[in-house]
Amino acid sequence: MQNTTTLFACVAILFHSTFIRAEPEDCLDLTHDLSSDAIFWPTAAPFRMTTDFEGMTEKGYYYSAYSFTTAEHGGTHIDAPVHFAEGRHHVDEIPLEQLIGNAVVVDVSEAVATDRDHLVSIADFKQWEASHGAIPTSSIVLLRTGFGNYWPNAGKYLGTELRGQPGAEALSFPGLDPVAAQWLVENRAIKAIGIDTASIDRGKSRDFAAHVALMTRNVPAFENVANLEKLPPTGVYVIALPVKIRGGSGGPLRIIARASSPAGDK
Repeated sequence: MQNTTTLFACVAILFHSTFIRAEPEDCLDLTHDLSSDAIFWPTAAPFRMTTDFEGMTEKGYYYSAYSFTTAEHGGTHIDAPVHFAEGRHHVDEIPLEQLIGNAVVVDVSEAVATDRDHLVSIADFKQWEASHGAIPTSSIVLLRTGFGNYWPNAGKYLGTELRGQPGAEALSFPGLDPVAAQWLVENRAIKAIGIDTASIDRGKSRDFAAHVALMTRNVPAFENVANLEKLPPTGVYVIALPVKIRGGSGGPLRIIARASSPAGDK
């Protein structure tokens, strides 16, 4: 109980010092709306919402209530480590300190513009570090490929409008090189990673080796992250809180950020 109390006290202090003193316009939502046009993996059931009641009641007051169904892995969401690593954290077991903290934004959109299946490599990170210094230990790394600009056009975002297994086999979008994933956990000790595509592995992956490299080390991934073009490379603070599904392999994510300077500042 004491450890839980201490953790929440730390989170409260961090939230107050980082967000409460910020102006509303300094806080940025990195979350796509969860709706019927949200993009899901081709083999996953889409988001659906039905109306239980909406309108004036017999007693004269307005009331609305809705029900929804959704796959874990669609829209802006988190991949818990157990998604690709047996015995690792379920979504409800991820320590809060892995979901909250300083972040860096690595922009590979220029490379992706000439190769939509680009693998984000160690060389890409080294190039970023040449300008901004080494990625600090225990950072959240956000990969900006530029694919967020295609949302919610599934054809452009996923590379296909096909559904089911044919759609999964036709996917085409950039992702993280598994070798670079291993390098990040072994040499930079990152605590989480995010990307503005449907998967941390690129669309053409068949073994999801980047997922495995990260999640074997209990590093979660945030996928379909929005608005990364509005963040600068450094000076970013992130809070990424998923729905706490007991025993889940992931779930919808509300992720927000505050930057110490606008995206155009270096």
